[in-house]
This record gives sequence, structure tokens and C-alpha cells, in this order.
Amino acid sequence: MEIIIYITSFIIGITFGSFFTLATYRIPLKQNITHKRSYCPICNHRLEFWDLIPVLSFVLLRGKCKYCKNKISPRYIFIEICSGLLFMFLAMSIKVNIYNIEIHKLIYLLYQIIFISISLIIGYIEKEKHYIENSVITFGAIFHILYIIYLYIFGEIIYKYVIYFALLILLIAINTISQKKNKNKNYCMGILSFCVFLLIGTSEEIMILTIITTLLSIAIKEICQIRKKEKNIPIGYYLSISNILILIINNFLRG
Repeated sequence: MEIIIYITSFIIGITFGSFFTLATYRIPLKQNITHKRSYCPICNHRLEFWDLIPVLSFVLLRGKCKYCKNKISPRYIFIEICSGLLFMFLAMSIKVNIYNIEIHKLIYLLYQIIFISISLIIGYIEKEKHYIENSVITFGAIFHILYIIYLYIFGEIIYKYVIYFALLILLIAINTISQKKNKNKNYCMGILSFCVFLLIGTSEEIMILTIITTLLSIAIKEICQIRKKEKNIPIGYYLSISNILILIINNFLRG
């Protein structure tokens, strides 16, 4: 039964991964990510169900659009497979037992799935567009407050969450006002907002390790690319991946 759970988690993960690629492309363009049908970004042909099966469609179509025959970026299948593995390891780390289902553990699993999803979308957008999408951070803040309310109802101590949430709202407000006045993205404010968002979803210890891992990852990559350094280092992307990996490792260690 555990194998079935992990396989199911992988399938759910690659499905979410397909959605991540769609959201990463559409959100910066201010396009609808839920009701508008998927289409080829090159020829704009509407894609059918069989064209959208995660991983399988890419393999069967040999990485090309069925309609215009142009190559599909390999990042699509890469993100789908990585998302599948992340979700599978997440399920393994939380140790969901189908014979003894605990409602709190299921809610925590759902919370982490949504948290990881929002983090990845923010990271992927930042990697491609070089800014933190404030609208996604705002959605993440709404998601956080719902979970904080849930913790309060069940008697958890939420003082620090309330403080961090208030800080997040303040940063989002400042960033929103700054964007309206200056007509451009405030990258530093976006990174600060993202860090607080990650902090609410994890813990102080995990956030410290996330920042250290991010700095080490950037330093190693810069050293390995001495001749060709990145003009815009995707700090948010590194923060997202580092935070998720450390979160899953922490789940395993907590047992």
C-alpha cells in the first residue's frame, strides 16, 4: 500500500508540474491560469487532452508540437519529473499511513503541497523573468492566514505566525505601492517578501539553513562559471529549491 501511495504522489506531482509550467508562462502575461484552455505558445493552436498528459505526451510527441512541429522546450518535462519526485519524497517524509489516517497529518500534507506549489511558481517565474511576482506572494499570504486560523482553532500557539504574517502584509503593501509609483518591480522588496513567506511556512532554523544553502549554491555556480557569469542571479529560484529540499529532509529527520 505504501508503494501505491508513493506512485500516486508521483503522478499527482507530475500533474502539478504541468500546471507549474502553465502558471509560470501565463501569470507574468496576466492570463487566466484556470479557465483558459492550454495552447501551443508558438502556433497558438488549442491543445487537446491527449496533448497534455504529463511526461507521456512529451515522450510520444518526441518533444514537438503535434500541430506546428516546432520543438517543445525540455524544461516542461524536466519540471514535471522533478515535481513528481518532490511530491513523492514529501509523502515519504510525512509517512502518511493509509490504515491509520490522521486528519492533522493529512491537513499538514495538503498545507505543504500548496506551500511547495506556490514556492515553486514564484521561483520559476523569478528564474525566467528576474522578478518576484507580487500577486503570487499575495495569494500565498491568503493561504497562510487560513492555515494560521486552523492552528488557532485547534489550540496551537500562533503568536509568532501572526507577527510574521503582519510583516509579510506590510512588505506586500510597500511593494505594491512602490510598483504603482515607480511603474517597475522592486526586486529587493520582492525577495524580502518571499523570505518571510518561506519563514511562515517552515521555521526559523529551516529558513537560516535555506539562506546558507542558497548563498553556497550561488557561490559554487559563480565559481564554476568564471568566464560566463549570470547578469541576473535568480535568488528567489535558489531560495525556493533550497527551502523545499531542506523542508523535506527535516520531515524525514523528525520521523
